[in-house]
Amino acid sequence: MELSLDGYRAVVCGASKGIGRAIASVLAEMGAQLTLVARDAKALGSVAAKLPGGTDRHSVCAVDFSDTEAVAAAFAAMAGEGPVHVFVNNTGGPAGGTAYDAGPQEYADAFRQHLLAAQVAAQALVPGMRKAGYGRIINIISTSVKEPIPNLGVSNTIRAAVASWAKTLSRELAPYGITVNNVLPGFTNTERLAYLFRQRAEKTGGKAEEFERAALALIPAGRFARPEEIAWAVGFLASPQAAYVSGINLPVDGGRMASL
Repeated sequence: MELSLDGYRAVVCGASKGIGRAIASVLAEMGAQLTLVARDAKALGSVAAKLPGGTDRHSVCAVDFSDTEAVAAAFAAMAGEGPVHVFVNNTGGPAGGTAYDAGPQEYADAFRQHLLAAQVAAQALVPGMRKAGYGRIINIISTSVKEPIPNLGVSNTIRAAVASWAKTLSRELAPYGITVNNVLPGFTNTERLAYLFRQRAEKTGGKAEEFERAALALIPAGRFARPEEIAWAVGFLASPQAAYVSGINLPVDGGRMASL
């Protein structure tokens, strides 16, 4: 089976590094024309230049997802250039900490950055998907929507809200050939994972290496995921072959979670 996105246009958020950058690489290799989104225009330009087709084929858009109005304007501009067939909603998670200790503003900021940004982006892109008769909305969230992760209180809460939003949207948009799915990365070898280990160490007086070993011990596969392993799952969900897969939470976690 050959998965191809030739002739399709995709928007990949958080594309300047980590999982987002890996997704951009996979979708570009599948033939998609990409718009890369993140806050750092220079970093995005560097990523675009290394993709198949380079900056002649792919474009960048620097926008901060905490600014809802800016996100709405940016995505409206993308939609005005023609239909976007694939929207990969990927945003860095909130800082660590317990749910109890987090202040109301931390919850409000995370809700704005993750759910409100996704909502205005989808409202801009879905009309083009409906007209094209093809749409893929893929949210990169977390295994915490199935099993909350200790010390990620705000993230657990907001990621679950995004998952419920996506499930609802999947039922509303299915008649138009649009699927909505969530990919749930397990512990993945990215800068964010290293940051979370350092943050835990600073708060407890321990060592980051101790938290890393404890995390590894939870994974039957015995290692952290590579970013491209998350991206390959996204590539399938973005493809025409995944037309009958919608409304799911797909863990890519090396078998870590105990739940079904």
